[in-house]
Amino acid sequence: MKKIVSIFLIGSVLSLNLNCKAIQNANKSQKGAGLGVVGGAIAGGLIGGNIKGALIGAAVGGTTGAIIGRQMDKQAQKIEEVLPSAEVKRIGEGIQVVFDDKSGVTFALNSADLTTASKANLDKIAEVFTEFPDTDLIIEGHTDSSGDENYNMTLSNNRAKAVASYLQSKGVAAARMSVKGYGETAPRFDNATKEGQAKNRRVEIGIVANEQMIEDAKATKD
Repeated sequence: MKKIVSIFLIGSVLSLNLNCKAIQNANKSQKGAGLGVVGGAIAGGLIGGNIKGALIGAAVGGTTGAIIGRQMDKQAQKIEEVLPSAEVKRIGEGIQVVFDDKSGVTFALNSADLTTASKANLDKIAEVFTEFPDTDLIIEGHTDSSGDENYNMTLSNNRAKAVASYLQSKGVAAARMSVKGYGETAPRFDNATKEGQAKNRRVEIGIVANEQMIEDAKATKD
């Protein structure tokens, strides 16, 4: 699992301070055009307006967190096996998956339509999500910086919704998914280049334990 990065220690240390603040800060931090939050772990983790912050903030910590982390290791490995071109990171007790122009789920300029190749790759990851039902999914859409800022916000939200809708059509429960668009506000690459712009037209998925997984982990350690 060469791409998977475990950051258990960060999650365990920070979760003690972040979880208690997450709810009160959530409204301030959600810059994107959101469609609501799935609840539980995700609601407690929406800090800083990004998936990494959400994953760290949703961490349970302790023995329970370690049990959850082992389950997430298995899921991350499965994702990497079916989608080796995607960027898969283990963060806290969750997983971050980044799809850019070279990793399977792409969008043309000014489009929120999924390509045939995108659908084929989402088919693969949908199978993993149905195999691990006790997780919730944060789905974020992003654009490059070309065009109007407000238009880009709407476009990014539509891209995230397109991914969520397709996953739902493949059997992933809608109740597991939270959808947000960030427009051009969170680039990962340099928008001054065509290559950077293409990479910024992306979708990211955060995977966190839902309440059932947390309760099962607590029961296991008892």
